[in-house]
Amino acid sequence: MNPVPRPRPAPGLPGRRGLLGGLLAGAALAAVPALAAPARAGARPAPGPASPAGPRATRPLLLGTYTSEGGGGTGIGTAAYDTGTGAITPGPVISGVENPSYLAPHPSGATVYAVAEQGAGAVTAVAIGPDGTYEVLGSRPTGGSGPTHLSVHPSGRWLLSANYTSGSVAVHPIAEDGSLGERTDLVTHSSPPPGPGQGGPHAHQIVTSPDGGHLLAVDLGTDTVYTYRLDTSAGTLTEASRAALTPGSGPRHLAFHPGGRFAYLACELDNTMVVCAYDPATGVLTPGPGQSTGTGSGVSYPAQPVVTGDGAYVYLANRGHNSLTRYAVEGGGAVLRLLDTVPVGGDWPRQLALSPDSSLLFAANQRSSTVTVFGVGPDGSLTGAGTPFPAPVAVCVLPLP
Repeated sequence: MNPVPRPRPAPGLPGRRGLLGGLLAGAALAAVPALAAPARAGARPAPGPASPAGPRATRPLLLGTYTSEGGGGTGIGTAAYDTGTGAITPGPVISGVENPSYLAPHPSGATVYAVAEQGAGAVTAVAIGPDGTYEVLGSRPTGGSGPTHLSVHPSGRWLLSANYTSGSVAVHPIAEDGSLGERTDLVTHSSPPPGPGQGGPHAHQIVTSPDGGHLLAVDLGTDTVYTYRLDTSAGTLTEASRAALTPGSGPRHLAFHPGGRFAYLACELDNTMVVCAYDPATGVLTPGPGQSTGTGSGVSYPAQPVVTGDGAYVYLANRGHNSLTRYAVEGGGAVLRLLDTVPVGGDWPRQLALSPDSSLLFAANQRSSTVTVFGVGPDGSLTGAGTPFPAPVAVCVLPLP
């Protein structure tokens, strides 16, 4: 089944898929090879030689894409990246996974989960064997349409997903072997009314707060961040609070400071970054004023912020501007100071990810079907690492430990 198209943010401008039809017809995309032939249960690329310090010099990398609408993807791409240089080596494709546009790992590292972004939304579990092989464990319906984000509760017992098109969030239990059980809850964002230009709620992200006490669901359509409590026995959600953003701002994704008291929220429709205070005791999120993304006038559709492990820097992907914004974090997380923007080296950076040690930054560039890699300096500066890696309709990149 083809994914449900996302409403376009503004007339004449690309929506969530970013003019896939035009891309697919282009010669540039036609020249981009698949990562490898599809495999029923493909093996992860073999580890590279050990470094002098002992650990492997390569780590696994997974890539999300679209498999329908002629998107060029055939499943979840596998690869390996050099932890020193950032160079990426392609591996087999995990086939049998539909439209895996977002990926999230289990805390144990034994399983990874993918959304199936389509009309009848679903989530899929994929086991990662001790020998580096992959096995698709099956899928479960989310109860909504167009799921675009998922995450695993820190307990490892619950999978949380956000259905963009239907504006709802879902909970699934995770079994001991990493497989998924039947959905235990589904909550639709029925209020407040949709923001300007929105036809309804559009849940774009659901994450657990660093303290583990609350879940936060970002809804672009209602300009609201909902805070929920999760009953960890029943897998059900209870609303605790709501944070209202500027009408028409279109909040998309947030990332927490490691201190757990502040979060940084990208608003894709008014081109701002918002510092939000967070109260772990109540789950209340308090947004501050919108801040510049450094991309100038016009809407640049900021997509996703990421925070370095030490909490010193925040990076933001700007799709329309094809750039990365760098902020310094000050005041214990309460202040973002805009430093600069740098070209991303690709087209339409949809998603960012830092390596586990925050030494490398990966950008999944949807329209150019590439992943670009940057070295992260001690001062937070970004230095391009090699040539862009070809990956069909790259919309998610997940470096694994």
